[in-house]
Amino acid sequence: MNDRAWNHAVFSKNRERLLAGDVAAAFFSAVTAQTRARKLLSDEHSTVDGTLIEAWASHKSFRPKDSSDDDAAGGEGGFRGRKRRNDTHRSTTDPDVRLYRKGGGREARLVYLGHMVIDNRHGLAVDALLTEANGRAEREAALEMAARLPGGPRRVTLGADKGYDAADLVAGLRDWGVTPQVAQNLSGRRSRIDGRTTRHAGYRQSQKQRKLVEQVFG
Repeated sequence: MNDRAWNHAVFSKNRERLLAGDVAAAFFSAVTAQTRARKLLSDEHSTVDGTLIEAWASHKSFRPKDSSDDDAAGGEGGFRGRKRRNDTHRSTTDPDVRLYRKGGGREARLVYLGHMVIDNRHGLAVDALLTEANGRAEREAALEMAARLPGGPRRVTLGADKGYDAADLVAGLRDWGVTPQVAQNLSGRRSRIDGRTTRHAGYRQSQKQRKLVEQVFG
């Protein structure tokens, strides 16, 4: 404990090697395989959710794609008298990052979206994904990860909050043979989840279990 910490440059160099080698993904897969071998995972009931992942890029790096627009704005990256949008601006240090706000009234930030599937039995993570931040990403990621669920002799279920109550997601999950136990979104619209799903006791239990994901992301 009393040894001197390594120089910050050592960490930076090794961080790039870890990212390039997908070491984190390999480590995650190995741990998940161990928990499955010890029968700690439920292959039947899972929950999905998404969260914002803060990018390393700063707001000052989010500049107009047209350099002439940047000059007209006084070299301030389009901050003066012009709204910053993803179709007109991009980060000079991280071109893949997007300006995104999750919910009305919240501040727009330069972020990615992280997605996770949690086992309902013990609250263990079984799959994870990082995507561009956009309005479709959560649903598309949920479908991609649902396709990787191992399944089994009994029907697989996937719980989620009301943000996933959309026709494309619900239909896609059913095509994969996954029961969408999604919270109903009844805010001035018709939910895509009907009595075929909500009448079962398992649906109510799934809605309780999905709180595990929010605790993990919290």
